[in-house]
Amino acid sequence: MLKRSVKLAMAALVITGALAGCGNSDKNATENNKKDEKQQAYTGTITVAGSTALQPLAEEAANEFMQKYPDVSITVQGGGSGTGVNQVAAGAVQIGNSDVPSAEKIEDKAKAGELVDNKVAGIAFALVVNKDVKVDSLTVQQIQDIFSGKVTNWKEVGGNDEKINVINRPASSGTRATFEKTLMNGTKVNDSIGTVQDSNGAVEQAIQSTPGAISYVAMSYLVGDKANALTKLKINGAEPTVENIKAQKYPFWSYEYMVTKGEAKDAVKGFIDFVKSEEFSAKVKEMGYIPISELE
Repeated sequence: MLKRSVKLAMAALVITGALAGCGNSDKNATENNKKDEKQQAYTGTITVAGSTALQPLAEEAANEFMQKYPDVSITVQGGGSGTGVNQVAAGAVQIGNSDVPSAEKIEDKAKAGELVDNKVAGIAFALVVNKDVKVDSLTVQQIQDIFSGKVTNWKEVGGNDEKINVINRPASSGTRATFEKTLMNGTKVNDSIGTVQDSNGAVEQAIQSTPGAISYVAMSYLVGDKANALTKLKINGAEPTVENIKAQKYPFWSYEYMVTKGEAKDAVKGFIDFVKSEEFSAKVKEMGYIPISELE
């Protein structure tokens, strides 16, 4: 009887210990979950400014991020890549959107080392023309001739006898910087010809209303209902697709950067990570951008 009593007592102790262990595990799991939730409980105000090419994606990401984290308030503005880079360098905004590395747009070179370029996506740009232009492809040389003012009539590049109306972007534009770097290759844009528009949206409107017009816009402005709003030209016979960019057949594209002063932290880091995430990648594609995971 004594041996049986001892065995029963030991069994009870084992069961009690196991239950206590389960209780501790459950408690630890709960504490870990609370810790994770606390780590993700972003708060604060973020102001974003800069590239109008990246602006639509930044606005969509901000809306989704604020729904996920209601204690965060994000304001997204345009102004061009130069504006975004220099405002973040001055501490006026937390994120400066740019189509080019910040070093290419920073005015105070002494502050260049303080900035961090966070690649968040890729973007293709398209040469666009008014619907009356009867040309579907240009070579890089023809593009240089048009924007430098050497060629002034569409008949010189295979089109109708019609004046070419060039619509340029301002010097602060990251889209223009990409255009000059990838297509002009050192040939100077002639700003004395045509007109200047300060955003992708303004270019779109000007192209639609100006016969013989040519300019360039981000592909993010040519998706959904706007997919066929403007006539897109091929470059050297290649269309602005992800496949052609990866195969190095289409030259007019760039990374999109969210520039910060120092390494991003807290809600700013959370927001930038969200833009780059797999969770948001389907929306990135839908809006005409290229997920960063497909380019790196």
